[in-house]
Amino acid sequence: MEYVLGIDLGTSYFKLGLFDKKSKLCGLGRIAVEKDTGDGSLCELPTERFWNLLQKGLRDACKQAKAEFSDIKAIGYSSQASSFLLLDEHDTPLTPLILWPDQRADDVFSEVKKLWQQKDFLRTTGLGIDCNNQLCINKLLWFKKERPDIWKKAKRAMTISDYLTFSLTGQYSGDSGTASLLGLLDVQRLKWWNKAFDILGLDTTMFSNPLCPGTILNGINKTKQQFLGLNPDVPFVIGSLDHHVAAIGAGVGTIADISESTGTVLACVNFTKKYDPQKNICIGPGLENGHFYQLTFDANGAAGLQWYQETYAPDLSIEQLVQMAEKVKPGCEGLMAHSREDTYKSLSDFKHIKDSHGHGHFVRAIMESTARSLVELIHKLSKEKKPQRIVATGGGAKSDLWLQIKVDLTNTEFITTACDEPACSGAAMLTAAAAGWFEPAWNIPRNWATINKSFQP
Repeated sequence: MEYVLGIDLGTSYFKLGLFDKKSKLCGLGRIAVEKDTGDGSLCELPTERFWNLLQKGLRDACKQAKAEFSDIKAIGYSSQASSFLLLDEHDTPLTPLILWPDQRADDVFSEVKKLWQQKDFLRTTGLGIDCNNQLCINKLLWFKKERPDIWKKAKRAMTISDYLTFSLTGQYSGDSGTASLLGLLDVQRLKWWNKAFDILGLDTTMFSNPLCPGTILNGINKTKQQFLGLNPDVPFVIGSLDHHVAAIGAGVGTIADISESTGTVLACVNFTKKYDPQKNICIGPGLENGHFYQLTFDANGAAGLQWYQETYAPDLSIEQLVQMAEKVKPGCEGLMAHSREDTYKSLSDFKHIKDSHGHGHFVRAIMESTARSLVELIHKLSKEKKPQRIVATGGGAKSDLWLQIKVDLTNTEFITTACDEPACSGAAMLTAAAAGWFEPAWNIPRNWATINKSFQP
């Protein structure tokens, strides 16, 4: 049996999926990522733990699929953004992986603010978000200013996906999808933007060569091959940002116009041939020249449900709370939740509370609030043409009630896909195309994103 391995380098979990030629997910390793948080401001993953997690996930996937390591014919990935580590001249890690939620930099450095203020910044980088202290480049400057003992030894700065690529292939290469979230990439040229490096006082030689998603790198590093048990002749396929890859896996461009993910945050992705950078939208390189993905997100995701459950209904599960919400009519009898669930502190953040309102009303109000935020995100991506169909991913896609609320507020068809792991599936799609199972990489066969359910307006 032949499989492709799709790796999802998520923040909370690493997921490793084995897919056969018919797109079936035959084995999945889902491993929780334990972070070191120090005093609470840090978010670190030691490199040894990184590899142990991948090793365990691969073993679990093979065990579930009843597969041998030798059955894996190609490897690809999707990746979180803005997570990195520093390495010395011998490519030995000087730091653990610094994951994107890390808060060691209290403020945004002046150099980063200056970069964002450049008139050609948005046009060049396609990065429409505001600068913030969690940016990778901001934390790189933190090391430069606060830890000169480490910085003077640093010869390489690699994102988490760069590090995976280098470790498995020996090449200083990475993907342009996650690179586009650094604020250093000329997105249309797929080249590092020298002006940005000059402003920040960084050297381009520290960074990996940004490649187009779907690029094949042949050969697995012998040491890591022995550690993971992989065939050294297995091709490694360059992936992209997790939201981009998950949109591919969910069938955007094939069975839907837009993907939406309701997880901790709310995110929407579509594909376009028009390079039109805008505020509040990130535009990154697609799977071929002249193709791009657009990403926009909002903090008003599923975190509010968890907040409500933990604060006001700890003896009930979220599933039980949603069942209560199913009995509440649209509009929640006037109850409204504000549009920033992540900032909720008490029930005073809800409007028009009545004594008759119970758990179901508050939960549905939160769901309706998220759906209203989704309407705004969809409008940002689809100003010229309303989407005909939206594919739902993330934890929110498992709730029929939430999906129907979104349908009612957007007046658009929503679908879910048969595979619950679109980031793994998308990575496998790119990998399968590179392995020659179908061509070309951006023309994904429909069966790789099979519709599971449809919710009609």
